[in-house]
Amino acid sequence: MTDIEIAQACKMKKINEIAKTLDIPEEYLELYGNYKAKVDYKLLKELKNKKNGKLVLVTAINPTPAGEGKTTTTVGLADSLRAIGKKAVVALREPSLGPVFGVKGGAAGGGYAQVVPMEDINLHFTGDFHAIGAANNLLAAMLDNHIQQGNSLNIDPKRITWRRAVDMNDRQLRNIIDGLGSRTDGTPRQDGFDITVASEVMAILCLASDISDLKEKLSRIIVGYTYENNPVTAGDLKAQGAMAALLKDALKPNLVQTLEATPAFIHGGPFANIAHGCNSITATKMALKLGEYAITEAGFGADLGAEKFLDIKCRKANLKPDAVVIVATVRALKHHGGLDKDSLNTENLEALEKGMPNLLRHVENITNVYKLPCVVAINAFPTDTEKELKLVEEKCKQYGVNAVLSEVWAKGSKGGENLAKQVVELCEKDNDFEYAYDENLSIKEKLEAIAKKIYHADKVEILPSAKTQLKQLEKLGFNNLPICMAKTQYSFSDDQNKLGAPENFTITIRNLKVSAGAGFIVALTGDIMTMPGLPKVPAAEKVDVDDNGVISGLF
Repeated sequence: MTDIEIAQACKMKKINEIAKTLDIPEEYLELYGNYKAKVDYKLLKELKNKKNGKLVLVTAINPTPAGEGKTTTTVGLADSLRAIGKKAVVALREPSLGPVFGVKGGAAGGGYAQVVPMEDINLHFTGDFHAIGAANNLLAAMLDNHIQQGNSLNIDPKRITWRRAVDMNDRQLRNIIDGLGSRTDGTPRQDGFDITVASEVMAILCLASDISDLKEKLSRIIVGYTYENNPVTAGDLKAQGAMAALLKDALKPNLVQTLEATPAFIHGGPFANIAHGCNSITATKMALKLGEYAITEAGFGADLGAEKFLDIKCRKANLKPDAVVIVATVRALKHHGGLDKDSLNTENLEALEKGMPNLLRHVENITNVYKLPCVVAINAFPTDTEKELKLVEEKCKQYGVNAVLSEVWAKGSKGGENLAKQVVELCEKDNDFEYAYDENLSIKEKLEAIAKKIYHADKVEILPSAKTQLKQLEKLGFNNLPICMAKTQYSFSDDQNKLGAPENFTITIRNLKVSAGAGFIVALTGDIMTMPGLPKVPAAEKVDVDDNGVISGLF
């Protein structure tokens, strides 16, 4: 059976039954049909004196075409914890339509470790992304209207930094000229679209605690600069109130369930290679208050998602993780060792050993830089051999961590009980969690800390244009903000072709911009783009719906 067929065969519980297992009062529950609901964030005020559960982060090696199964492991781990008697709650990001119809396909887990209703989650869900896109584009419309109506703020049209957004991979919209036509059709200027998950509005939604906090953060968004080189904000355009009105429901976390009826909060979805890559702080805090274990994930490999989860999200939300799970597959490690995708199903200990440094570097970062306990979860494939699995286990032990076989894709909770027991054991230990850098360091020092400590680069090169931007950011008083690195997910370096654990490389910063509302500085490296394109054969070609409304092809 395919993932979607497994999901469609599941007999889901009504969502109010799932809410009851978490003791969520009815007045905080807003139903979206029978199997989805929003939970009012005001519930957190009622729970403020309740002790938090344990926070477990699931991350992974650098992704490969072979697949790693991070979401599958996250969902399966939560199910397995409940199977051994622990009250676990999942907290995940919402999938973006861009990857769903592009390269990646659906993003709700896989096999017998999925969140459901799978089709809804992967498509429109509760409309959060549409609300975020609408708020983003309202600000763009108000900005252009201000210029059209006399430009009393003296905005330089050539220094507008705010772009429009759509939740679809559409390279045709990366760079456009708009405002063409007659005088009443607007002021012609160069413009462009970002994918919705790259919008600062998405980042803000995931970091905001309530409507007041949301409005305050939205008001700080910098949309461009005046002819006098002064920043212009959404607050200057008086846009924050209307934007918040569009986002008032999107701010509430979404409650669904796994195939085994484990409660799951799915909320927000900023990309991890161009944003901070985590679900909302509100959803994570809700999972911590309502469960004994909150199992969450961060996007892509640990060098991107985990770094931002720990250095940005945990810093802003005052969270302290109790344990980290690093997901890897034998197949993916062999790819990092130099094998092409067609050769991964054959035993190859030499390639596996060559690829192991990628995993071990992530382990080293988590344990030595962040001082957190971790376990390696080997997401099982039928082609894995005993010798290959033993090699991974032995190499991990040399670094003081255990490697545990995870078979949740094929067996559901039964396939992850050993991993769950290991996580429980790690969570009982005290840890000395610390960030990779002090927020009070200079922007350059923070860039160097991430590049050298996490990526293991030799040095950081800041291009002349980025140096000019750095000086302006410091002049505007933004030097105390954390850094959000925009880098390829496929490598520790900024070159996606350097697999494994590359050495003797330089990280090149080509652009620095402030997300003043979200509260971090985005550093762009390599050829990272904020609007992906579709591949030669998009996943959309396989998606269909029959006469009864049953969807197929979503993984």
